[in-house]
Amino acid sequence: MQTELNIDTAQQRRGRMIFIMMAIFFIVPIVVVVMMIKFDWRPGGQSLGELVQPPRLLQIPPNLLDNKGIEQPAFWGDKWNMVLVAEACETECRSKLHDMRQIHVSTYKDIIRVQRVLVTHQTDVNKLVEMYPDMMILNGSAESVTQLATQFNIKDENALLTNRIYFVDPLGHIMMSYPVTTPAAHIRKDLVRLLKFSWAG
Repeated sequence: MQTELNIDTAQQRRGRMIFIMMAIFFIVPIVVVVMMIKFDWRPGGQSLGELVQPPRLLQIPPNLLDNKGIEQPAFWGDKWNMVLVAEACETECRSKLHDMRQIHVSTYKDIIRVQRVLVTHQTDVNKLVEMYPDMMILNGSAESVTQLATQFNIKDENALLTNRIYFVDPLGHIMMSYPVTTPAAHIRKDLVRLLKFSWAG
């Protein structure tokens, strides 16, 4: 008899524990959401750049050539791309190219999933090639470069004049943009998050 009572007591305790755990499982998330709404609190996982909504699928102009004269019908090449657009790569542009290289190197094992791209009207890019030999430079015909660069315009800005950095996904969509004042650390943080949660690239 005593053994049966002990078994019943143990079962009751186990039942209560299961009930409490289920209550916590279902109620706590609701409480957290209510508190987030009430106090306007947002988690730190949000993007630090400017989201392009909806993502903009790039239309590649005919005969888009890189600095080696090779046609690039889909330059993104199934990778995540950091793209810089500049009329001519002067001081600010070169500073951003340096940031892009540092960000790229810092992705470590994911470095092969990312490529850097410069879209520019500048014809003499020998110095840039020397400094960044693994970067793709699209500077073929002026008409093709203009047609491509125009697709990167944000609001009323001319992309060729703003030195923004953009993320283009492995399917060719412009996803994010970063004004010239954006710290490299913020851009890196978004890129690392994309690489972590994306199956593509």
